[in-house]
Amino acid sequence: MKVTIAIDSFKGSISSIEAAKAVSEGIKRAYDDALVHMHPIADGGEGTVDAIVSALGGETKNVFVSGPLGEKVVASYGIIPKSRTAIIEMSSAAGITLVDESEKNPMNTTTYGVGEMIRDAIESGCRNFIVGIGGSATNDGGIGMLQALGFEFLDCENNPVSQGAKGLERLNIIKTDNSMKELSECTFSIACDVKNPLCGELGCSRIFAPQKGADEHMIEKMDIWLNKYADLTKDIFPESDKNAPGAGAAGGMGFAFMSYLKGELKSGIELVMKESKLEDFIKDSDIIVTGEGRLDGQSHMGKAPTGVAGLAKKYNKPVIAFSGSVTNDADICNDYGIDAFFPILRKPCSLSEAMDKETAFDNLKNTAYQVFRLIKTFK
Repeated sequence: MKVTIAIDSFKGSISSIEAAKAVSEGIKRAYDDALVHMHPIADGGEGTVDAIVSALGGETKNVFVSGPLGEKVVASYGIIPKSRTAIIEMSSAAGITLVDESEKNPMNTTTYGVGEMIRDAIESGCRNFIVGIGGSATNDGGIGMLQALGFEFLDCENNPVSQGAKGLERLNIIKTDNSMKELSECTFSIACDVKNPLCGELGCSRIFAPQKGADEHMIEKMDIWLNKYADLTKDIFPESDKNAPGAGAAGGMGFAFMSYLKGELKSGIELVMKESKLEDFIKDSDIIVTGEGRLDGQSHMGKAPTGVAGLAKKYNKPVIAFSGSVTNDADICNDYGIDAFFPILRKPCSLSEAMDKETAFDNLKNTAYQVFRLIKTFK
């Protein structure tokens, strides 16, 4: 029996790689001669670097960059030397988890560190970029990232504007002359499932900034400033579009990538599956195993398990999913290619107990064992 395991992380508990190992151990306990391929997967958010680097035999590089509040942080990104590709998670440098609750304020948080990561990768020889832009703490329209790459955002006195969304208030002039020349040689594929425009009632300030610490007054001001920023950008890049689906992703990073770096926004799971060559393994397998920490009614909306299942059904492969928990509306996942799913909890316990790494690993391994014992019985 050939099994491909393409399972997402159980966020806050075990990584995609750890989850795959647990399932593999359970399968091999039931089928000691099973041929198991572990293929870490992610939907463009946390775990994207690990998934692609692991699948393609790349390497990980650590760099010191500016964090969301300008402090130095250690950020990691992946490199695939053969294709000169860098895999970057925005959250590594500008993630909301890097900011204490008391300091959450998109007026102050910057994407500058993301630009520093891109610059470092360019200087390391990379020319192709895969960037996951989920989990940001920012709403600066991406100007911090662009400043790190040499674009100039100036006030009426030709001074650089300050970091964070507050810098947009004084923005009056944009210059591109000193941007990195190598950028013209680069391609940017952006893992993004957000469809919001940059501004307005569905824009990033109104929809996403509140969870980043913005109050109503901030929201109104940032939306006005981002509109002005978009108008100034259009004077330089006439094809830029503040209303493009995804322009409002990650506090305007979608707009910055599309307008300044010719980036292309793509479904996160579709991008990861393609870049990691998952299809090559699926079509040669007998059973596909997927899953994530929680399966619910939203799991079919760009999430890893149903993305994997959809690809598997292209080859009529049976798909099994495991998850830490399952909601009452998760049955919809059966309509999107998951033939059967199984929660892994074996006894009542607290959330912290369920998410303990050792407990989650054992629960996943033992559940996989029982499921594959059943499969063996009917074989």
